[in-house]
Amino acid sequence: MTGTLTQHRPGDGLRRDRVRLDISREASRLFLEQGLAATGGDQIARAVGVSTRKIWRHFRSKESCAEPVVAQGIRWEMASLRRWQPQHSLEDHLAAEFTRYARHAPAVERADHELAVRIVALAEKEPALRTAWLMACHQAKAELAEIISARLDMPVDAPEVQLLTAAAAGAIRVVNEEMADVTLRGVKTPHDPHMHVLLSRAVRNATGGAIGDPVAGSGSAGRHAHSS
Repeated sequence: MTGTLTQHRPGDGLRRDRVRLDISREASRLFLEQGLAATGGDQIARAVGVSTRKIWRHFRSKESCAEPVVAQGIRWEMASLRRWQPQHSLEDHLAAEFTRYARHAPAVERADHELAVRIVALAEKEPALRTAWLMACHQAKAELAEIISARLDMPVDAPEVQLLTAAAAGAIRVVNEEMADVTLRGVKTPHDPHMHVLLSRAVRNATGGAIGDPVAGSGSAGRHAHSS
């Protein structure tokens, strides 16, 4: 008996990701509008325009439908940190990144970000949704370890890198949760212009100042070291 191999065409993964994100958007909107308990797989399927069977083909539970949207929210922060140049402080870099986002981010990206923020806030009342947020944070932590490793020019598995990563990741999670809470209460918006200040301060404080300054020997850091 001979077996057959499943052929995966180029772009299949991207199509799958798009379908998952479409489902996640509609599921997240329903969770926000009527709560988790009142939302079922059939409702999500109708909102997306697909069969219920397709929902369960892509997600293990209705709660897990929130995962792609929540991941979108923190993915931008990690992408921004990957662009952090050695000669810039964290404050200056994030200020520039948030300004660029405010001016140029597509409407769909803004909508996904706001949806993610509101789901993170809802997770405080709907503990079953918190898994989606914690999974996103776990994935982001792995990316953050690589960013910190490169910035410090140390192996990613070095104890110092791992400790600083844990501290910085925890700080980023707390700031995001606080911003989600005040957003849901209408105190601030997900695109608050002071968000970069909160993030920078939290990362600096959590890492004891080890993460945040320009890297020594580059740009202003080199000039500072030379003048001192």
